[in-house]
Amino acid sequence: MSATAAPPAPSAEPQEPVLRKPSTRKRLVPYWLLLPGILWLLVFFALPLVYQASTSVQTGSLEQGFEVTWHFQTYVDALREYWPQFIRSLLYAGTATVLCLLLGYPLAYLIAFKAGRWRNLVLVLVIAPFFTSFLIRTLAWKTILADGGAVVDVLDTLHVLDVTGWLGWTEPGRVLATPMAVVCGLTYNFLPFMILPLYTSLERIDGRLHEAAGDLYATPATTFRKVTFPLSMPGVVSGTLLTFIPASGDYVNAELLGSTDTKMVGSVIQSQFLRVLDYPTAAALSFILMAIVLLAVTVYIRRSGTEDLV
Repeated sequence: MSATAAPPAPSAEPQEPVLRKPSTRKRLVPYWLLLPGILWLLVFFALPLVYQASTSVQTGSLEQGFEVTWHFQTYVDALREYWPQFIRSLLYAGTATVLCLLLGYPLAYLIAFKAGRWRNLVLVLVIAPFFTSFLIRTLAWKTILADGGAVVDVLDTLHVLDVTGWLGWTEPGRVLATPMAVVCGLTYNFLPFMILPLYTSLERIDGRLHEAAGDLYATPATTFRKVTFPLSMPGVVSGTLLTFIPASGDYVNAELLGSTDTKMVGSVIQSQFLRVLDYPTAAALSFILMAIVLLAVTVYIRRSGTEDLV
């Protein structure tokens, strides 16, 4: 008589883990971490912006006081009277940005791919000017571009001043107090803002991509055009924005290296605030400049084909 087989023991089915909802305290942690930054922006950015907006539509004088009368005609008058300074600011800032890109890209490429053990030293040299006051650095250019100096003599000998004079950027035998001097100051002061984002973007590129391009018989020029430059576009966009935006509102270089014919809109705003004491006009000029720069930046980002600025 055969033994009856025992029935198999029921298999224990795996139970799904119970997902517990995070407590209210844990859900609020990110917001508590953001709170200091939000408060900082509200106190030092949003509130001053609102105050300047109200100032731009006020009327009155310093003696009688100012009051909000919603006088938007101030914007029209400011733009009608100072439009040459706006054009000049955008032209100088745009030229300085292009020069920074042309000078900064080769240096950033050298640091990222060719510097080797000297990389940290070169990076220190790039940021070394920041250890000196912006004002002192700009004043130094008055000595560099002084009439009869070595730089002016070399440029005159090479007939560079003949070309820049024909363009209206210099005067015969003179660079200081001309548009070229202002652009040189802007380019020098904001060049690190171009180099550092470019270096960060280039340093992330995998070197094996260059090797793969070489294996596919791509020339160095083709590799740069098809691989390196497209992958470095986030750095190009970031660098140009970090250079153009502050340069368009700068007034120190125009004041110290330029003349009355090279005044930028930043100089006008500074004069209206601190000398003329016409606060509504100064505030209106500030908002017009902000709107122009914001529009230019938006168009540039869309045309560049990338919104990844990291």
